[in-house]
Amino acid sequence: MKEKKLLLGNEAVAMGAVNAGISGVYAYPGTPSTEITEYIQSLSITKKRGIYSRWCTNEKVALETALGVSYVGKRVLVCMKHVGLNVAADPFMNGIIAGANGGIVLVTADDPSMHSSQNEQDNRFYSKFGFCPCLEPSNQQEAYDMMNYGFELSEKNNTLVLLRITTRMAHSRSIVEIDAEAKPIAKEIKFPAHPNEWITLPANTRKKYPTVLANYNELEEKSLELPFNNYFEGKSTKLGIIASGIANNYLRENIGYDTDYPVLKICQYPFPKKQIVKMAEQCESLLIIEEGQPVIEEMVRGVFPTKTKIMGRLSGELPRAGELSPDDVRVALGMKVNKYHKPSENVVPRPPALCEGCGHRDVYNSLNEVLRSYPNHKVFSDIGCYTLGALPPFRSINTCIDMGASITMAKGAADAGLYPSVAVIGDSTFTHSGMTGLLDAVNVNADMTIIISDNLTTAMTGGQDSAGTGRLEDICRGIGVNPDHLRVVIPTPKTLEEVEKVLKEEIEYHGLSVVIPRRECIQSFRRHAKERKKNAK
Repeated sequence: MKEKKLLLGNEAVAMGAVNAGISGVYAYPGTPSTEITEYIQSLSITKKRGIYSRWCTNEKVALETALGVSYVGKRVLVCMKHVGLNVAADPFMNGIIAGANGGIVLVTADDPSMHSSQNEQDNRFYSKFGFCPCLEPSNQQEAYDMMNYGFELSEKNNTLVLLRITTRMAHSRSIVEIDAEAKPIAKEIKFPAHPNEWITLPANTRKKYPTVLANYNELEEKSLELPFNNYFEGKSTKLGIIASGIANNYLRENIGYDTDYPVLKICQYPFPKKQIVKMAEQCESLLIIEEGQPVIEEMVRGVFPTKTKIMGRLSGELPRAGELSPDDVRVALGMKVNKYHKPSENVVPRPPALCEGCGHRDVYNSLNEVLRSYPNHKVFSDIGCYTLGALPPFRSINTCIDMGASITMAKGAADAGLYPSVAVIGDSTFTHSGMTGLLDAVNVNADMTIIISDNLTTAMTGGQDSAGTGRLEDICRGIGVNPDHLRVVIPTPKTLEEVEKVLKEEIEYHGLSVVIPRRECIQSFRRHAKERKKNAK
């Protein structure tokens, strides 16, 4: 039996995974992927079935843990935003070589236009890089359907499977027809038939690698027979259209399904090269519409020598950067662009800002006051709410590169002679990828000051649990920070002078010091207050 639900793309992925019989979901929160895990956590069936669903320390930990679940023969889902796969790249590449026992699907949520990200990377490149099959839904129904298919593909082909969604797919809603009953979770532990394949010694991987290539080539040969790739015949050979993932939705919104031109819909990779060659030989020109980078367009230009004119992001018919829109597709098709009501020119853009009452505000106010005395200072910051310290009125930070880079960059600058060299990092980012950098700094007693601004949650993505909550001092002491230079303060407007005094003392100390300003995120404080009030009734 089937039932219909109005679901976000992220929720459709979550329901598809649960109904496919997963035993666990492993993730690190990051927009636009966060709601997948949150939705699984909110379902009553999750608790009833005992589906494991807690946040991991980082994306590498999430994928490696999921590989352990796959190893014992159970289905498992891994979720992260696109840049998270950079963190998990090592187990991703080697996990493909090892293979899969229980089905394993990794969801990567790409963010064209960088709505909440530091770059626009397209993780379909990782699929090709690792010879890993990739699924890319064009609508929420396919996002649901692809989950069970992905787990079956993983088990059948002994491989990790990538599912790529984008921001618009993740955060838009549609009616989805779902199964009324979920598949049972595998109860028995079952080990791989060839367990040595999971030991990536060169002697083993040299034998396994040809199998990985053969699997990928087989999928390429069958790519047009696969359920999510479709070829629609057309009467005219003037133009052939290739549309992938959600870009197919933008195409259909403009021309419907009744078109004079042939259309190739690609939602599974490796894509059907033979069909593209056939289309290129028959059509005067090809228009390639894809969300993200010109992955298909580059491969078409590089692989298929043809006189056919190839149009897309590289040739300028579609914008080279940013998220596509239906109107972008209309322009590329030579259609008249729809006219919309223009927003008032009097509306002033409002950049994001730290919440009123946020402890990070008081940290930056104190830090700014102290650093006025050091004209050559630099502050190396990190990924989190506190990155907004770069904006007015604070303008407190000088760098933000990636998760954990604040500590390592500050150490490098200190090594090169910068004084004072200050790092600002959040509690969840510290446990995500700052601890190893701290160990390097401890080993040489680097002349630097690290501020771990602890708001007791992973605030930027909605208040998920932070892995180090209540243990930051223990972690720092365990790594080797001198207890005399491990200080905890409470940042508030009333304690401004006290916080400044501690920061001044630790900056003046020529060695490694760690200051932990601790105050609960104002948003999570309000949520917890409401919960306490509700429970008191």
